[in-house]
Amino acid sequence: MSRLDRIYITASRHDGRYSRICAASVRYFYPDAPVSLLPGGTLEPGLAEEMARYWNIGLAAVEERDWGWGFVKLEPLFGPAGERFMVLDSDTAFGGLVLSAWEDSAADFLVDDEQQDEADTRRLYYDWREVAKFDPEARAPAFVFNSGQWFGTSGVLSRADFEPWVNWDAPKPALRHADCFMPGDQGVLNYVLNQKAALQGLAVDRKQIMRWPGHGMSDFSAAAVRARTAPARVIHWAGMKKPRLGAMTGADLLRFFESYYYSRTPGGSARRRLAGLGYPLETWRRGLSERARLRLGRIVGS
Repeated sequence: MSRLDRIYITASRHDGRYSRICAASVRYFYPDAPVSLLPGGTLEPGLAEEMARYWNIGLAAVEERDWGWGFVKLEPLFGPAGERFMVLDSDTAFGGLVLSAWEDSAADFLVDDEQQDEADTRRLYYDWREVAKFDPEARAPAFVFNSGQWFGTSGVLSRADFEPWVNWDAPKPALRHADCFMPGDQGVLNYVLNQKAALQGLAVDRKQIMRWPGHGMSDFSAAAVRARTAPARVIHWAGMKKPRLGAMTGADLLRFFESYYYSRTPGGSARRRLAGLGYPLETWRRGLSERARLRLGRIVGS
């Protein structure tokens, strides 16, 4: 059986609420698994210390910088050779014993067995025909997967494998050919894994490990999770986050894990209520700020 050395949960300043929910879901099923926060930039003040103290969750040793859209999720690939890990977006939660899929796999990588048509593959991942203008060895993808949940092994790929496609320099990593790939890490990770599998025989296992709430959540209620009858999947609210948890599909499960998280922290009930008020207000404030910035930019540019 395959070992798991570490689970990485992404975190940034504005998604602390979801990082807490994700962490609680992992700990609910795996109390002793090694878990680290993977910071994509500045974190919410006190989040790292809180998780370390009450949940035994450390902070990954990555460079302190703005990692842009998801590029920090590639960093575990370049860690100590042979480390077998899982990467999770903050807006995910375990519905069951998800790690069993990796324990049964001998491959270097395990990704969700996702099915997409050609148009959605180009939209969500990459356009291999456009990439072929820069890489004559480009092949049509044999598989695609959302990078919010995947298993990998460090030392198998190097930063050089991404160098033709990612500019790692300051101020933050960015795609060199943004017209070929979905913005961020997802498209380029899919491309590199597909090319390595096709041309060099890289072992990439595919199993159903993700559930998108847009495809239904009837079997993922909080009651099913408590009874341990929910499927062993990672629920990923990709593109579905709302200011209020109660407005989201699967709200009872999000609330269940949030309550579980705060059950270990001093003043947890009060802090949970504050989070329920503060997160929507902060989302609204940031939305206003962004709209004002864009409006100012149009005025200045006119």
